[in-house]
Amino acid sequence: MDTINRANPHPIGYVVGGGLEANLQVRLTVPPQEVQEGSFVVIDSGGWRFYGLVTDLQLGSTNPRFADEQSEERLPRHLAELLHGQTLFTNLAVMPVLMLERGPEPGTEEYRLWKDQHPEETQPVTVKTVPSHHSPVLLADAADIAQIFGEENNQEIFRIGYTREQGHPVCLNLDKFVKRSSGIFGTTGSGKSFLARMILAGLIHADRASALIFDMHNEYGPDSTSSDTGAAVPGLKGKFGAKIRLAGLGARTSFGKLNADLSLEIAQSDITSEDVLLLSQALNLNETAPIVLSALERDFGQDWLHEFLSMETGTTIEDENGKSVPAPNSVEAWAAVGNVHPKSALALHQRLQRLGKSAYLIADPATRGLEQIIEDLEHGKHVILSFGKSNTELDYLLVTNLITRKIRDHWGNSTENFHAEKGKEPRPLVVVVEEAHKLLNREMASQTIFSTIAREMRKYYVTLLIIDQRPSQIYDEVMSQLGTRISGSLGDEDDINAVLSGLPGRSALRGLLSKLQAKEEALLLGWGVPMPIPIRSRRYDNDFWRELLGAQASPKTIEEGNKVLGFDSDDTD
Repeated sequence: MDTINRANPHPIGYVVGGGLEANLQVRLTVPPQEVQEGSFVVIDSGGWRFYGLVTDLQLGSTNPRFADEQSEERLPRHLAELLHGQTLFTNLAVMPVLMLERGPEPGTEEYRLWKDQHPEETQPVTVKTVPSHHSPVLLADAADIAQIFGEENNQEIFRIGYTREQGHPVCLNLDKFVKRSSGIFGTTGSGKSFLARMILAGLIHADRASALIFDMHNEYGPDSTSSDTGAAVPGLKGKFGAKIRLAGLGARTSFGKLNADLSLEIAQSDITSEDVLLLSQALNLNETAPIVLSALERDFGQDWLHEFLSMETGTTIEDENGKSVPAPNSVEAWAAVGNVHPKSALALHQRLQRLGKSAYLIADPATRGLEQIIEDLEHGKHVILSFGKSNTELDYLLVTNLITRKIRDHWGNSTENFHAEKGKEPRPLVVVVEEAHKLLNREMASQTIFSTIAREMRKYYVTLLIIDQRPSQIYDEVMSQLGTRISGSLGDEDDINAVLSGLPGRSALRGLLSKLQAKEEALLLGWGVPMPIPIRSRRYDNDFWRELLGAQASPKTIEEGNKVLGFDSDDTD
C-alpha cells in the first residue's frame, strides 16, 4: 500500500473489486459500526486520489457455514474470535465520483505553494478510471472535504452543514448555486423552510444576487415562532434591516409588529389576456374564453379588464320601435357589436368578478408597486412579498405570474443591452417560490412563466429556488433543469424518484435519501455541488447569526438584536 501522510492515517479497508458502474468493493478492516452509509471516503492509488461515497455495507464470509454456525457457543472465546477474523468480513459498496491528481497533502504549506504553481491540477474531475486492487481506503478528513466543497470564507463559500460522522464542515458555492435554478425539498416538518432561510441569509450576506421571495405563509420577513418548539425564530428583516424590503399585497397587509416598506397594488391595466388564461383552471374558464379575451383587447387595449368589469349584465332599454334591447353599457351590447357570442361573454364576465373583488387589483393605484419592486431588486435590495389575507390559490397564481413576467421582460432587455454594450451587466436574481407544485405541475408548467425561467432565463441572470414537499408533482421538464437539489427526508417513493431524476447513480443514492433522519439531515446533489453528500445541516439559531454577522456586527449589536428576538445571551437552541 502507499504511504499516506494524513491527519487520520489509518485506513478503514482496501479495494478488492468492483467497477465504475457496479461500485467499488472495499474489504473493511475495522468494525462495521465505525462506518455508516453515506460516509465520504478517499482512495489513493498511484498518482491519483479518488473520492467516493459509501452506499451500502454487506456482510460476507469465506464459506457460508461459518456465517451460519455460532462458533462462540462451541469454541473458546479467543478461538471463536480468531476464526471469525479469518472467515467473516464486511464489504463496503463505494460509489466513485471524483478523481484528483495528487500533490502535497491538502492544508499544508507545500500544498499551497503547489496549488499556486499548478492551478489546473487542483480541481477534481469526474472519475474515469478505477483504483488498483488493495488501494487503501480512508474516511475523508476536513482537508479532503475542503478540497472538494471549498473552505468557508463567509462570502461565496457558505457553510451549509457538516459530515454526519466526523462533523467536518461542508460548504456550498453560492456563485455556482445561483447560476442555475435549484430546489429544496422535504416532507412537512423536515426543516426545509429553515434550510431555505439559512441559504437565503447566506446569499443576502454575501451579496451574490438579489432575491425575490414569494412568502405564502409570512415566514421569511418578520420574526416568528417555531411550531415545534415554541422558540423564537428570527426573520430576515430583523437581521438585515434596510437590505430587505417588505412588500405587502394590498394596502392593509401587515407583518406583525413590522410595517410594510411598500404596498403592492396592481393596476387592472397591467393584466393581460395571457395572465387570465394562466388562471383557466382556477377560474374554471371554458374553451371560448380565449376568443372573448382577444376581442376585449382588440376593442379596449390595456384597459380591457376595467372596461369589461364595469359593464352591466341583463340590463335593457327600449329602442325607437319600443323593442327591448341590451343597454349600451352591457356585456350583451358589447358582444353584439364585437361579434362575440353573448353567452360566452357573460360566462367570462361572471368568472372574472373574482378578480374584480381583489383588494389589490384596482383601476388607479396610488403607488407604482410593480416598478418599485423591480427597481429595488435591480439595485441590490431583496424583496419579500407577503400575500396577507389575499392568500388563495387564485391570488398566488395571478400575482406571481404577473411579477415574474415583468421580471422576464426587464432582465431580458437589460441583458440584451449589456451584450450590445449599451448598459451594465444585470444583477443576478433568484426568484423564491414556495408551494411550487401549484405553479409547476404538469397542467400549469406549460402555461406559467416559471417554466420559462427554469428552462431559459439563467442566460438572462434569473433563476428559481423552488421549495416544496411534493417534488413528484412538479413537471419533469422543470425538475430536469434544477442544478442544485437539497432534499430533507421524503417518505413517498415517487417524491424520492423525482428528486433523483436525471442524476447518475440514482439507485445508489435512493437508499441514502430514503434513510435520512426526519430533521436536520439533508442530501446535497446535482450540478451545483461537486458530488452528492448527506449532511447534518447547520441549525438556524443564535450561533448561526453570530457566525454569519460577526464580521460586520459588534457583539453588543448582536446581543441587543437577540434580546429583541427573545434569545438569551447563552441560548443556542
